[in-house]
Amino acid sequence: MENTEELARKIARLVQDGKGADTVLLDVSELNSWTDYFVIATVNSSAHWQGIFRQVNEFAKENGLETRQSNKKMPSGDDWNLIDLGPIVVHLMSKEARDFYDLEKLWKAGQQIQF
Repeated sequence: MENTEELARKIARLVQDGKGADTVLLDVSELNSWTDYFVIATVNSSAHWQGIFRQVNEFAKENGLETRQSNKKMPSGDDWNLIDLGPIVVHLMSKEARDFYDLEKLWKAGQQIQF
């Protein structure tokens, strides 16, 4: 099995290839005890997030990652969708939610990783 960082890179590329805008991969392993990597991307609709979700879920199954939880945090619609793969958490957000929550700034101590 591949190491977690390489799996995170592949998931980030998968999200980006699925037209997730401004996709970012952050190493947050030194900042918390519950996950190692965040993949953050902007999506433009519920159908868009669902398409990316299916691709990520399929990749996870093929690579031995368990989808622990898939939450929709919806203060006013499909603003923020979370896919928890344990060591990798994927955040698919509307532009408005991404600007408001600004996860990159909140987790700025995390190292941005090129993929």
